[in-house]
Amino acid sequence: MAKCQLCQKKTMSGHNVSHSMRHTKRQWKANVQTVTVLKDGQARRIKVCSRCLRTASKA
Repeated sequence: MAKCQLCQKKTMSGHNVSHSMRHTKRQWKANVQTVTVLKDGQARRIKVCSRCLRTASKA
């Protein structure tokens, strides 16, 4: 399951809607990347969405 460990963003569900207005189920998955972070002097690997990664890189 794609879930960000910082903001808790996860998979959303909804419908694909075709031109003929047929509705089929689909999922939108969060763009999750594995990143190495230093925490308390130790390297930790966490899964972070692209928005949190962009926000953290500006700080």
